[in-house]
Amino acid sequence: MGRLISILVVVWLVIGALAAYQRDYFSDAETNCSEASDAVLTVLAGPLNYLGVNPKVECKNVDVPEPSE
Repeated sequence: MGRLISILVVVWLVIGALAAYQRDYFSDAETNCSEASDAVLTVLAGPLNYLGVNPKVECKNVDVPEPSE
């Protein structure tokens, strides 16, 4: 039973990674909090992405240093 669950989890994550790849989440080397979170959620949502689920995250109140001019 444990082996079946493991296989299902791996298949679920592979389908999620395929969905994230199709949405070009892995094509940009420069990411921010929102893009990284969207990619992770897309992978975790797995096959639900093909049913119309489109997870998005907004990163508010993130204190990052501003570039000097």
